[in-house]
Amino acid sequence: MNVENKILKESLPYGNTQNAIFSNSDWEIIGKSAGNKDITGKRLNGKPESKKALLIGGVHGNETEGIRFMEEFVREFALNKSVSPVDCEIYVIPVFNPDGFLKFQRGNENGVDLNRNMPTKDWSDIYTEQKYFPGSRPCSEPETSVMMKVINDYRPDFIISFHSWKPMININGPARPFAEVMTKKLNMEIVEDIGYPTPGSLGTYAGWERKIPTITLEFERGVVLDSIYPLARDAILDTLAVL
Repeated sequence: MNVENKILKESLPYGNTQNAIFSNSDWEIIGKSAGNKDITGKRLNGKPESKKALLIGGVHGNETEGIRFMEEFVREFALNKSVSPVDCEIYVIPVFNPDGFLKFQRGNENGVDLNRNMPTKDWSDIYTEQKYFPGSRPCSEPETSVMMKVINDYRPDFIISFHSWKPMININGPARPFAEVMTKKLNMEIVEDIGYPTPGSLGTYAGWERKIPTITLEFERGVVLDSIYPLARDAILDTLAVL
């Protein structure tokens, strides 16, 4: 499947970006962006000895669909709570790329595509379009160092990163059982190969190279943002429940 050149709608801008950025005393500052903005996260405790899931929004700052899902998930389950809605523990990072989100652009303050900057075995400085600029070297960006630290310190058993493009459930590593649960309600195609290379991606770093089941959930780009959370809420909860 190769749909890289298919004409797609653009994501809709956020009405109020501050609604999706959570930074009160309940939130941990896990690092700084290239533009010196806080990257925040919060842990939702599961049952004792439960497995751990990591949910990430806004790796690409202009893919507002995934950020909207994370905002609504946080408002329902994490805003004034610290207990997971399912048995597993959950760590949420609503906006991983605050620079890009606040400027409505894909990359960070330096124009780097953070999903091409992970220090994977296939990292390359070759890119076909400016939006895929991978940085001057692997892990050149502070956000990438933050992601590596979260993965190394938190040691998640499962990762979902929320994006938007053509609707699909992109799996990396041993994630198919989770994707099969997810698609029962989302009715999206499960794919291992999105049709073009993604060197330096989180999926490769965590999923293929570290064998952490990793899903990149691609919502349909350009849809009304208020439609995202009702579409995916139950599918995500069902998937987390099997961890």
